[in-house]
Amino acid sequence: MERAVREILLAVGEDPDREGLLETPARVARMYAELFSGLHDDPRVHMQKAFTEKYDEIVLVRDISFNSICEHHLLPFMGKAHIGYMPEGRVVGLSKLARVVEVVSRRPQVQERMTETIADLIIDELGARGAAVVVEASHTCMTIRGVRKPGSLCVTSAMKGIFRSNLSSRSEVMALIYGGRGG
Repeated sequence: MERAVREILLAVGEDPDREGLLETPARVARMYAELFSGLHDDPRVHMQKAFTEKYDEIVLVRDISFNSICEHHLLPFMGKAHIGYMPEGRVVGLSKLARVVEVVSRRPQVQERMTETIADLIIDELGARGAAVVVEASHTCMTIRGVRKPGSLCVTSAMKGIFRSNLSSRSEVMALIYGGRGG
């Protein structure tokens, strides 16, 4: 990684041996190890400890902040994930949903895949009757380069189970996510 960063510095016309850049390859290597740590972590481990509970209404954690990396330009995108699910006899600790977002977000990817991956995990690991995941993010590949449209937001959703098949359940979870916030 450090050799590759050094080559990038040379390719853009910089001197990797100048004082300010001497430690840059090592810093960038450490940064990428952190940003891509989700490639080596399994988010399912955070869903393993579930609790038997008769609760059968929507469970929602919204505004889970995250940072990820767009696989097309290796630039950051950041935002908030909202996760709702309809339990089928098992619930998981609320912080575990945030941990799943953290692990899944630390990979090079597209936002659409991130959204779908989180929803599939909830269905597969909890056996939930439904999962609703909405992700809102600002992509620096759109804001600092190319089209340069600061303030633009990409919103993706993945609706599984009852949230896909039942319009009133979908409407209820979306109202819980955006109610009174003009989203």
